[in-house]
Amino acid sequence: MLSVELHAHSALSHDGRDPVDLLLEQAAAVGLDALAVTDHDEIDASIEAAERAADYGLVGIVGMEVTTAAGHLLAFGIDDLIPSGLGFAETLDRIHADGGIAVVPHPFQKTRHGVAAHVSEAALASADAIEAYNSRLFTGRANRRAERFALQNDLPTTAGSDAHISEMVGQAVTEVDVDERDASAILRAVADGRTSVVGRRTPWRVSLRQFAGGAKRRALRTIADLR
Repeated sequence: MLSVELHAHSALSHDGRDPVDLLLEQAAAVGLDALAVTDHDEIDASIEAAERAADYGLVGIVGMEVTTAAGHLLAFGIDDLIPSGLGFAETLDRIHADGGIAVVPHPFQKTRHGVAAHVSEAALASADAIEAYNSRLFTGRANRRAERFALQNDLPTTAGSDAHISEMVGQAVTEVDVDERDASAILRAVADGRTSVVGRRTPWRVSLRQFAGGAKRRALRTIADLR
């Protein structure tokens, strides 16, 4: 079994804080086996992290969090940037055409661009897996709904810290049953449902700090863009 972080953001995300080396250091320090950096509508930092992961004793997985017209969707194992703003189904098709898999993060959280409010259950069930545990929650209700939906639709489940600061990497991990220690094997196992979910809720004070920091960084970047 490998312990994998499948949802973490670097400074390349509009609301992320830290460079990839700090994310990799944290992942190694807490005993993870693999890390996917999943920046919002960006892929360069994830590619960099995947290339450097072996230096930290980790498997690197290329990924990103795509903003679809319906909400957020995680893409893993892709080679190219998946464009934002496309429909949910078209985004899924783009991910699959690029050889990747699609995991729906926090699907039932409307305030965080969960797609369940904007797509049918059939469309939601067409993804490769559901993030059944996201550690950035003030209550567990949305996680429980995600877990029930995955169970009812026989979908694999994952977990993710949704870390926007490096010290939160590893709060929630996906344990993956694999024979090989590489990214392709991990993603095959996720798609096959050979996973289990382990996680702790991010302390609310840390969630507030992440939210406030992200809002500040977004504002500063908006100001910089206007100059």
